[in-house]
Order: sequence, then structure tokens, then C-alpha cells
Amino acid sequence: MESGIDIYLNSIRLICPNLTDPELSQYASKLTFRELKKKELFLQSGKVQKAIGFITKGLIRSFFIDQYGNEITVGFYSEGDYATHYPAFIAQQPSSYSIQCLEPTTMALLSFEDLQWIYKQFPAFEKYGRLIAEEILKRQQARIESFIFQPAEDRYLDFISRQPTLFNRISLSHLCSFLGIERQTLTRIRQKLAHQ
Repeated sequence: MESGIDIYLNSIRLICPNLTDPELSQYASKLTFRELKKKELFLQSGKVQKAIGFITKGLIRSFFIDQYGNEITVGFYSEGDYATHYPAFIAQQPSSYSIQCLEPTTMALLSFEDLQWIYKQFPAFEKYGRLIAEEILKRQQARIESFIFQPAEDRYLDFISRQPTLFNRISLSHLCSFLGIERQTLTRIRQKLAHQ
């Protein structure tokens, strides 16, 4: 069975195949691993995220609390994703979001300081960082545009097609919050689709 460090380094190799073994070895030497329980917070809103987390096992959600005290889910991240509020992380400013484990989760952690050190020592990793940042930006933009251009049913269908393995791992209340719809609306959409 693949170890957490192998999972992480292989995911880096997929994106940047030109990184050398010594470079990856140096990168790996800066990593620490953390196991979190279900419902445990990786990041609390209002706090500065000191390390970026790569999920080797498990599932997390990112959320904020609105002015009425409701938790609004803005993202789900599973194996192979990063646990981060990236703009706040790179600026080392307090995050507006909390990041919570929905399952027992294992993460490879790299501190902000070590990430900066890696970039200075090994410029090839800057390309990796840029590509990850671009992927995060594309996902955020797609989410914003889904609320502008898509009706609720299309947002639901899009989620199912993009994240087919997540559907049975998350609660309906978290899914409704993420899609920006009431539970009754989701029930209606699912009933309609079941009869098509």
C-alpha cells in the first residue's frame, strides 16, 4: 500500500515530471504529517493558516458562518486536494473560512516558511506552485460562475458529474449549503431527475 508521502510525491511528479529525485527528497524532508478526527478543525476562521495541507486520506469541507449564524459550505476537498484558504495563506492573513474534517483525515503539511525556502532553493517548485494556484483559481471562478449562469438543477448535475465519488460521502445539508439551495428544492430536483 502506498504511504502518504508516496501519494503526495507522485501527485507532484504528475504535474511537474522534470523535478529530480534529490529535489523531491529535499521537499519531502520539510513535510510533517497530521491525523485529524472527524469534525476536527484544520483551520479556524479568524486564524492565520501556518501550513498548507495536502490530503492523502479523508475528506474536508471549507465553510464560513453568515450574519444569521448559518454555516455556508464553499468547498469539498478529498484525497489529492489541498486544504487551504489560499489567498489568506500566501498573504499570511487571518482566514475568513474554517476547514473541517468530514471523515478521519491524514494530511501532509508544509509550513509557509518552508514553502518559501523551497521556492528559493529549487526554482522548479515555483512552477508547481503556480500550476496549483492556477487550478485553485479555476475552481473558484467556476464556482462563482455557476451561481451567476446556472439554475439550481444544473449546479446539482454539474456537482454529480465533477465529483461522482463525493456524493455518498457528504451530508445532504452540506450539499444543499454548497449548492445554495433549500433541502426541499434538492428533493424536488432529485425526484424530477429520477422520473426522467
